[in-house]
Amino acid sequence: HKCPEIAKLQLAAGACGLAVAKVGEAEAMVAAGLDDIFIANEIVGEAKLRRIAALAKRGVKLAFGVDTPCQVTAAESVFAQEGVSVPVLVEIEVGENRSGVIEESDFLALLDTIRICPHVPFGGIFSHDGNSYSAPDLDALRALSEGAQRRTLHFAELAAQHGLPCRTV
Repeated sequence: HKCPEIAKLQLAAGACGLAVAKVGEAEAMVAAGLDDIFIANEIVGEAKLRRIAALAKRGVKLAFGVDTPCQVTAAESVFAQEGVSVPVLVEIEVGENRSGVIEESDFLALLDTIRICPHVPFGGIFSHDGNSYSAPDLDALRALSEGAQRRTLHFAELAAQHGLPCRTV
């Protein structure tokens, strides 16, 4: 959904924050008084990064997804200029074949990039098993979900072994 009223109901029921897909959706939630937001997609372009920086300057608790080092270095450049720090979560590819890190070596290289970017701290990892939407039955859905969970947790362990434990998984 993209509805602040529903988001407020979710928070009242115990949700610990909100996930949105785009910067504009984050801005709409903030305009409605909500201030703990994860943008569950990779951000491309300086203009969008500046909009995220503007939200951070307002005291909004933000994070967003990354899956390549160039996204981190672009964010570092903008956030250093703007004087803000916004954490990132690394997306782990779990079967949808749309976005996210596939190879362990690429994941570790991305963590190394994050480690040297003080305005883009490591917040953790996330995954999205959108391939489960087409599961033919409940057993297949469970198998896809369990596989995604195992793979995501494996990458969380890799991060911890690499000296960057996940605050969020």
